[in-house]
Parts: sequence; structure tokens; C-alpha cells
Amino acid sequence: MPSVKIHKESNAGVYFLTFSVKNLYYFFDRHYRWNILADSLKYCQKEKQLKIHAFVFMLNHLHLVISSPDVSGFVCDFKKFTSKVFRKNIENTEPNVLKLFLDTTGKYELWEKTNMPKIIETEEFYLQKVNYIHNNSVKKNYVAEPEHWYWSSANPRCEIKIDNIYS
Repeated sequence: MPSVKIHKESNAGVYFLTFSVKNLYYFFDRHYRWNILADSLKYCQKEKQLKIHAFVFMLNHLHLVISSPDVSGFVCDFKKFTSKVFRKNIENTEPNVLKLFLDTTGKYELWEKTNMPKIIETEEFYLQKVNYIHNNSVKKNYVAEPEHWYWSSANPRCEIKIDNIYS
């Protein structure tokens, strides 16, 4: 079973990550939620030294290939911040949906606990993950070609800028 943690000794590596919404609820396709994700990632690129090498936003999850001097810090900060923003968004737009993200004690949790981090140490594994990311929207029948899905690094018109893995 893959590790559910990013280990301290490889915290500054290149990682494939998956962030999934609790219960895999279809969540991002309304109320500007993809924009919230995008704005959060762009902020991290500008202010927290996050490098995004590939990504895709799906209806209930997102995949990233990223690097950062502090990958585990990025994961924690990103999930914590977006969770708060999404809670306000839910309360303002779909208050009945909030109960889907409450555990048995009434605690709000938007994200699944695991990010399924996989460190990328070879070019072959990197290319495999990028291809997987870019074809995810095609596999789910959102679009016919990867570059047609706006919220993907396969689309050169997407507002999220991609960092070269080799720089």
C-alpha cells in the first residue's frame, strides 16, 4: 500500500498527489469552485515556491505533479485554506450540502485524509503520471482530447502556468 505521508527526508522532492473530496462527492463543477482551486494554487506558486509540473481538476478530485522546498507544508496549508474557503462557499450557495462533509461528531471535513503521495524519481515515472493526468478528463468522457479540458495542464490556454520540471 502506498504511503499516506510525505517523509521528511524527501520533503523537497517531486511528487504526484491526489486530493479527493470526501465521499467522492461531485463538487467542483459549480459555484466557482474550480476558480477557488486555481486561485489557491496560483497563490502557492507566487508566495510559497510551489512548482506545478502537471495538473488536472476533475469533478471530485485533482491530480498534481508538483515540487516545493516543503511539499508536506504545501499539502497541509492548501487543504486547510481551501477547506475553509469551500465551507464558506457551501454555506452561501448550497447549505444542505454541508452535512455531506460532517463526520459522526459534526466535525467538518472536505478532503479525504490521504493524498496518496508518490515521489517521482525517474523520467519514465514522471511521464507516466503526466500522461495519466492529461488523459484523465478523456477517460471520464468530459472531453474528446486532453487539451480541450480547460482545467488541465494539457490545455495551453489554462490560467495556471506550468513550471518546467528541468528548471
